[in-house]
Amino acid sequence: MTSYHFIGIKGSGMSALAQILHDMNEEVQGSDVDQHFFTQRPLEERGIPILAFDKDNVNNNQEIVASAAYTEDHEEIQQANAMGVKVQPYPTFLGEFASQYTSIAVTGAHGKTTTTGLLSHVLGAFRPTSYLIGDGTGKGEQDSTFFVFEACEYRRHFLNYHPDYAIMTNIDFDHPDYFKNVEDVFDAFNQMASQVNKAIIACGDDEYLQALNAPVPIVYYGIEGKHDFNAENITTDEKGTHFDVTIRGDFFERFTIPGYGKHHVLNALAVIALCHYEETPVSVMKDQLATFPGVKRRFTEKKWGSQVLIDDYAHHPTEIRATIESAKAKYPNKDIVAIFQPHTFTRTFAFLQDFADSLSEADHVYLCDIFGSTREKQGQLTVEDLQQRIENAQLLKEDDILSHTKHEDSVLLFMGAGDVSKYQKRYEAQFSNKV
Repeated sequence: MTSYHFIGIKGSGMSALAQILHDMNEEVQGSDVDQHFFTQRPLEERGIPILAFDKDNVNNNQEIVASAAYTEDHEEIQQANAMGVKVQPYPTFLGEFASQYTSIAVTGAHGKTTTTGLLSHVLGAFRPTSYLIGDGTGKGEQDSTFFVFEACEYRRHFLNYHPDYAIMTNIDFDHPDYFKNVEDVFDAFNQMASQVNKAIIACGDDEYLQALNAPVPIVYYGIEGKHDFNAENITTDEKGTHFDVTIRGDFFERFTIPGYGKHHVLNALAVIALCHYEETPVSVMKDQLATFPGVKRRFTEKKWGSQVLIDDYAHHPTEIRATIESAKAKYPNKDIVAIFQPHTFTRTFAFLQDFADSLSEADHVYLCDIFGSTREKQGQLTVEDLQQRIENAQLLKEDDILSHTKHEDSVLLFMGAGDVSKYQKRYEAQFSNKV
């Protein structure tokens, strides 16, 4: 049995990977900052030790995996180097680990976490499946047939992987602190496509994915146009979204998913295409798609008296627009209230007007201060610059309490990739007597 030490174990990918190895009966521990993150709960439930950063955590009998957020100047990495203990960056280790199984990398600018979770939910009912989801969820099975994992394009990390399959949901300009423009993003995805071994499942409604050049078959899915897999006759009701699937023009089956909005249909189509390729029984697909519970911080709902509170990771204009669309489709008779915390100064600056346009689709907008990343703590831009572009938008400071009576019978969307969840927690604590 190998002993693993994870530097930065609370990172979403790191936490999930530690869970996988623990489930496979490996000895795992990790270190991180003292701040609480939702990703540490599954580690604590498994009894995986979480230590404070300290060079004494490192010893000669460990395999060390380091989060990509930490560099050579970190005290534990320095100690490992001084002792001659090899330190593997997370993407490198994950790429080697995935090669042991029929591996399926799920990537895209948006939707990869939900699609990874959905694919794991479906395939896991067919064959033993290990999975790593970007919401910090991981599961390991020693006799796994499949390994499903989220593959992030940031800093081209996904070029460490050579999967059997890749699902590509879309290409969009994001991470402006690294990518120059959308063409640069496309170049990264095209490089990734060249490393896939069996087939690529790609969204044909995305103009950039249509231009992929790969040495393996590309199976396209979509709603608009004619693709290998198409969704047609889309309807919604209180049970969710229903749609027919055609395969190269021929009717295949009608499916139901609990989610609302076009992006959920597209995610399901990607999963159906991959599962069809791997000869998953249609009965398994139908049952699992209809019972998918969702993933953390992706349209996570809570009924709160006459209100619905929704926690969502949306931090890009495209994602905000999709989240608002879902809320409107599911709750057509309620006002939609957006509480948004911009994530990183570079992203806010790059998409300032796009953020304003997408948020304006809500009935009411509240803006929280910009959440800086570990790479940037402050910038000249302020949230007031965004407020000026949105009619009637209001600022919500950390000590402010959102009025309960002002938005009776509404949907409150708490959106962002930082710590926007604390605003929801404070709201619930203040108005718990109203429920």
